[in-house]
Amino acid sequence: MVRVLAWGVALIAVLAVGAVASGSAVWYLLGFGDRLIIEGRAAPIEGAAPVQLGDGWPSYGGDAGGARYSAATQITRDNVRDLEPAWTYRTRAFEGREAVIGRTAFEATPILAEGRLHLCSPFNDAIAIDPETGAELWRFDAQIDAGMRPANQFVCRGVAFWRDPAAADPASPCAARIFMATNDARLIALDAATGRRCADFGADGEVSSPSSIDLRWPGEHQITSPPAIVNDVVIIGSAISDNVRVDAPRGTVRAFDARNGTELWSFDPIPRDASDPASATWGPGSTASVGHSNVWSVMSTDPERGWVILPTSSPSPDFFGGLRPGDNRHANSVVALDARSGALIWSFQTVHHDVWDYDLPSQPGLYSVWKDGRRHDVVAQTTKTGLVFVLDRQSGAPFLPVEERPTPQDPAPGETLSATQPFPTATPPIVPAGLKPSDAFGITGFDKAACSELIRRARSEGLFTPITVRTGDHLGTIVRPFTGGGANWGGSAFDPSRNLMIVNMSNLAQMISLVPSDEIEAVAEVLHDAEIGPQDGAPYAMTREILVSPLGLPCAPPPWGVLAAINLESGEIVWRRPIGSTRNVAPAGIDLPLGTPNLGGPMVTAGGVVFLTATFDSYLRAFDVETGEELWKTDLPASSQATPMTYEWKGRQYVVVAAGGYGSFPSPMGDYVVAYALPE
Repeated sequence: MVRVLAWGVALIAVLAVGAVASGSAVWYLLGFGDRLIIEGRAAPIEGAAPVQLGDGWPSYGGDAGGARYSAATQITRDNVRDLEPAWTYRTRAFEGREAVIGRTAFEATPILAEGRLHLCSPFNDAIAIDPETGAELWRFDAQIDAGMRPANQFVCRGVAFWRDPAAADPASPCAARIFMATNDARLIALDAATGRRCADFGADGEVSSPSSIDLRWPGEHQITSPPAIVNDVVIIGSAISDNVRVDAPRGTVRAFDARNGTELWSFDPIPRDASDPASATWGPGSTASVGHSNVWSVMSTDPERGWVILPTSSPSPDFFGGLRPGDNRHANSVVALDARSGALIWSFQTVHHDVWDYDLPSQPGLYSVWKDGRRHDVVAQTTKTGLVFVLDRQSGAPFLPVEERPTPQDPAPGETLSATQPFPTATPPIVPAGLKPSDAFGITGFDKAACSELIRRARSEGLFTPITVRTGDHLGTIVRPFTGGGANWGGSAFDPSRNLMIVNMSNLAQMISLVPSDEIEAVAEVLHDAEIGPQDGAPYAMTREILVSPLGLPCAPPPWGVLAAINLESGEIVWRRPIGSTRNVAPAGIDLPLGTPNLGGPMVTAGGVVFLTATFDSYLRAFDVETGEELWKTDLPASSQATPMTYEWKGRQYVVVAAGGYGSFPSPMGDYVVAYALPE
């Protein structure tokens, strides 16, 4: 994930430029031109009848398929600048937990269900609040141990709502339920009206999802994303610490009966049975001990088909696959399962034999695209590589064309890579891949030369360059996009009236290397700022660090964050613009539009407005969906690495966002949920 970037005083040298330039002029004065800026316009579809979406916000992604779209039209491109705070709620999540605030991320998106907003804090406090006033209606504390060290910080992205259609009395306790998965790998069922445990679910309202093996420490295995629900089946994945060991916990997906908590099925993306056809894509015996390929991000569901769609991650360990030869399916794949039985329907792999930590980080977008005079159901998957795959939902075959291309070879000793990787051909990468010495960014000649030298001393041949052994003058491999993406868990939004997918991505580079296991202690003494993972059981440990200059600025040229719109009929990038400014990382809060890495996703409305937080700079922004033009922004009380949501209540449209920061970002932390609306 994103590490703290010591930009600080390094940006002082930019201030002279910022004093005489603003907006797009900054790009030309600093010498990056229009590398990542595309001007265009997206028009509504003429004569089409797109599928209707956006009735409220009952699921984490708006609807079950993660469109993050609202049919509300009260807030428009013409009046969005008039938005003002309507209410603010404080979760109080850090009371008594102040010492661990730096190990949290408030990534929650509330849902609206039966007159209540429901959300969770990073410590799994489930909360219901009034959608009109922000007043707390009930609160449930899952009693998470603040002393544990979760692999991916304390995180709870959201909760799920379910109403029992078979309940004799719709008003009876637990006829409507809130399901929350926890940092200590439990699934809890609560009465949606009161927040009390549903005693008939599991043991006193909860079931556990244990690790397949003993954990190295409490928190190596956790759950960070909301459950998925199809009919009366509740489905959860898991998040597992990376780069620890080959014999890692399995990435098992589990399904439970929503009424009583009985486990219905489990699905391991790694085929353990030799009779499974997918086992032919693994070396003989290699699946016995390998772990991961877990689903740590958000799943989507297709209620009409009765399916759940999974985004799976890479097998263990992330950066060396010599002990798991082959393509390693169903890792790094979009996987469709029957939600009642767990049976595999189809699978599409986006990275073969991943050794770059390029797992699928985001919710698969279940969209309906209007093309050739009819509706096409698709799955749109954003990726860490900056590529966008659009698949036919029924078959899993590419809807927009994909081809296998040869990729760089000659890996580390003991490694065997796939000769090719899949690339979409209709949509170019949203952010660049690879980095040459001549690409190095610097605000002075010294800075630029230092970055250029670092790149020269590494292997950098574009996307899927093999991870190499650090030795002598050779520092390792340049990985761009870095392992935080490209896209991350924020995913994308979809405007069905324009066939338009909106996605935000980061644009940074990392230096990653392999180090023989018996040499890692010596290397660790030299690499003071790098992450070091032992990868126990493999012949190599790994090192990973953001590629920065001596002044602390990224060596990859800005913008370091972008927002883009893709026409899913053609795959064309319609517009693409920088997002994020320097104000939380530059001296004196200087606010320059250089873009920043970002976590959290966009939301789009029928009023023609895209809302986004996600960046370092503690702004909520609104953009024109047709052009990407920034229409409005407002200060938040803390940084927001969360996805906004919206709803109409008693004739008024609200936009709500969690503003609580991200412990690994250099940005303000907090416990705020803020709602905005037009003046009454």
